[in-house]
Amino acid sequence: MASILLKFTTILCFIFPFLLISNANQNSGFLYDDESEDINDNEYYTLDTPYSNLRTKYPITKIRKGASCDAKSNNICDGVSANNGTSMLYCCKKHCRNILGDMNNCGQCQKKCKFGQRCCGGVCTDVVYNPLHCGKCNKACLPGVPCDFGYCGYA
Repeated sequence: MASILLKFTTILCFIFPFLLISNANQNSGFLYDDESEDINDNEYYTLDTPYSNLRTKYPITKIRKGASCDAKSNNICDGVSANNGTSMLYCCKKHCRNILGDMNNCGQCQKKCKFGQRCCGGVCTDVVYNPLHCGKCNKACLPGVPCDFGYCGYA
């Protein structure tokens, strides 16, 4: 009986850390998944007003997320509204950034949100315990249901 119990606890000691790691990777991303600001060739901001560029004869209607810019000479994202007003693009450290949703440039360039906060509409907002922004921006809990650890009604 003792040998079976010893084998069982040994197996659990090896399996349990893997279960914790796999579960943590699935659930903890809500705090710092910077989905809106990763440089990705397949993701673009759709401009609300086309941008006229002297280099091309066609107006620019899309800007790649994280596109290179220069505040003095090649400023393609100088307060440009995009995605039906949900994004505001500024040139921060030579890259186009959405100051309404970027946790490293929230509301203005180089204004970082603290741990447990997301940039919601250009304001660093607590998403861990705020029932109006529970886990992510604009995810409201039902009336009377608290937000704990980024989940509505966590128990």
